[in-house]
Amino acid sequence: MAIQQGIWKMGITPQKLRTVPLDNENLLEEQVCHDISILSSDWLLIGRQVRTAFDKLIDLLALDANGSVIIIELKRDKTPREVVAQTIDYASWVVTLKPEQLVEIYQDFILKHPVHDNGVERLSSLDQAFQNKFGLLLSDVALNESHQMVVVATALDASTERIINYLNDYANLPINAVFFAAFADGENHYLSRAWMIDPDETQERAVSQGAKEAWNGEFYISFGHDGDDRHWSDAVQYGFIAGGGGHWYSKTLDKLNEGDRVWVNIPKTGYVGVGIVAGEKCRLEQYAFADHKGQTLLELQTEGDYSLLSKRDEDTAEYLVPVKWAYTVKCDNAFSETGLFGNQNTVCAPRTPKWRHTVDRLKQVWQIE
Repeated sequence: MAIQQGIWKMGITPQKLRTVPLDNENLLEEQVCHDISILSSDWLLIGRQVRTAFDKLIDLLALDANGSVIIIELKRDKTPREVVAQTIDYASWVVTLKPEQLVEIYQDFILKHPVHDNGVERLSSLDQAFQNKFGLLLSDVALNESHQMVVVATALDASTERIINYLNDYANLPINAVFFAAFADGENHYLSRAWMIDPDETQERAVSQGAKEAWNGEFYISFGHDGDDRHWSDAVQYGFIAGGGGHWYSKTLDKLNEGDRVWVNIPKTGYVGVGIVAGEKCRLEQYAFADHKGQTLLELQTEGDYSLLSKRDEDTAEYLVPVKWAYTVKCDNAFSETGLFGNQNTVCAPRTPKWRHTVDRLKQVWQIE
């Protein structure tokens, strides 16, 4: 089904803005290079016109917080089918890249493009840029253990859309398409964006790359216990999981529904609990704990200091999801061993055999049926 975009100016009578040609995809690449959030605010741009081992140029390369590499290819003068095939070809090279090669790609990128469009210089190392963007050490993520492919176009034919859907649904390839359209309102020009597939679905396929089994119906939770604000002992005592500090960290909480089972991992510590979701996502300062006289975390006695988390804007706000715990342990007794599943997403539904192994081991160690 062809994706159509439109923009209307609100008033007594809505006025549809006129579309204008977006023929120059080099200009679109410039816009994305200046601000990668045009595609996704959850990505870090690390390369532009990256030369492959077979002497072809990848338009753009980016990373997400999991260390997954995103291959971004503009259609330009290629046919839709050609750009899909070319993007997959580029992916066959990207999967061979070692972490040090990605560091070299970033170094070449900042050498040619040292300054953002707003005049701020790009950070001089990939480690610094990654930590500044995601608040995580690059050494703490599995760099290039997965990848995603994104085709950027003004339009795709129905045949190419069917190909992309087939590759996602039956070949489990994390490939997506994003469409841009330009509009004008007098002297003002606007850019509109629409994804062919929910980008969260593509990201999950990238996480589960190579998996051959169905999801087991149980969710992985990454709980960022730092001891100062968000604190695991509070989550245990009052029954919740949490995520915030950016849309990338909080949006996945929307995946959870009442009755879902969740297994909680504290990064760099280990697995600390399993429970059943007992309600919907809610801002930290608005969630009233029914078992504690309707008080919020700001009114209860807590180990963490949540006062600053409650003052964030909508995008960076802290969100809670209530959980009825079946089993928990203290951080000092967290379960960790080689081979367990790990991920930076607050919530994900893994489809990798490693996830099944992780759940089986936790059931065994914690003696849970």
